[in-house]
Order: sequence, then C-alpha cells, then structure tokens
Amino acid sequence: MDPEPLFAEARNEMLEQIALHAQMAGDVIHAESLAASVMDAMGTVPRHEFVPDELRAFAYLDQPLPIGCGKTISQPFIVALMTHLLDVQREDTVLDVGTGLGYQAAILATLARHVYSSEIVPELAHEATTRLNRLGFDNVDVRTGDGCRSWASEAPFDKVLVAAAAELIPVPLLEQLKPGGRMVIPCGLPELQHLTLVTKNARGSTSTEEILPVLFSSLVIAH
Repeated sequence: MDPEPLFAEARNEMLEQIALHAQMAGDVIHAESLAASVMDAMGTVPRHEFVPDELRAFAYLDQPLPIGCGKTISQPFIVALMTHLLDVQREDTVLDVGTGLGYQAAILATLARHVYSSEIVPELAHEATTRLNRLGFDNVDVRTGDGCRSWASEAPFDKVLVAAAAELIPVPLLEQLKPGGRMVIPCGLPELQHLTLVTKNARGSTSTEEILPVLFSSLVIAH
C-alpha cells in the first residue's frame, strides 16, 4: 500500500493543529495566523523524511520526536512559529544553528535563497546532508561544528535561526546578523527559557522581544 496519501492526510491535519495553536497564541505573536508562505512550506516539506524510520507513522503529530544522539526534532508549531517570526524573504541567506536531521533547514530552504546549517553532532550532520540531498534541497549546506562560528566565513546573514537554547544571546551570532536582520533563539536558564526575537536596525542596534515559554536542549558553544 502506498503510504504517501496517508502522509498527505496527516500533513493536512498537522497544518490544522498549527493554525489552531497560532490562533490561541495570537496575543503573543501579534497575529491571528502564521504567514501563508510558512504554512505552504510546512504543507510541502515531508516531515516523515526527517525522522527515524521507526517514527515515520508519528511524524505529523504536533509534538517533538527523538531523532537519536539525545536530540529531538522540534514540535511542528514551534518550527512554523520560529520561521514566521524570521520573516524569511526569497533573496535571504539564512544561518540555521542545530541542523538535527534537517527538517528546519528544509523549511527555510523552501523560502530563502540559501541556508547555511550547522550541527554539533557529526552523525546527525551526515544524516541530514544525505536526506536533504536525496530530496533535492540543493540550496542548503550543512557543516559539522560550533553553530556560533562554523559559517562565519559566509556572514553576514539576513536571518539567523537557533534551535538550541543559550542563557544569553551569543555575541558571535549578533555579529553575523546583518543590519535590518532578524534572529530567533530560545534564551534563558533551562527552566526559564523563552523564544526570543532579536532585531537589528539599520544602525546596528539590537532589540529583543520574548515571545513565549519553550524548552530546548542547550546550545553548545566552543571556547
């Protein structure tokens, strides 16, 4: 039996859950719904291709799932919300910190010109590259290493998305963000993390806004 129609149906149900969560969070995200371009990307990218084979049947549940090496793929609503907050444009170059198996990078690649993604765990970086290449995402480059510095040679970036939590916003990432750019990052102590939107104005000054409480694994920063 061809599983693709079942995956398509499950993906539509996932979109309905994302839309419901967005509506409930309207006061904090300052919108009644997420951007149509983001929802289109979430409805196009096959999430079941970015989870371990034994979890494919659960890929479209609106919850995080384990992907090995002590890491998880983020809840679809959080993926969609972080992407929405970035306001990715077609000509943007995006730094994606914390590749995992590549799902968030694939969502960003659907919207941006190019995505530079970094993953601290070599096994995950290799597997993400394999999956992204197989699915034709040729505008994503994955590199193993410290997410704050691995792609500094390609900076500055229009947008930065960080899928791991830092107690404070890392200065190297702020330095790699273009004036006029946006960063979305979980910040705070493990029990007090908030998804945070960082904006840098044309003069290079930054401002932050806490969006909602989250729980991410800690960002590993080389010293």
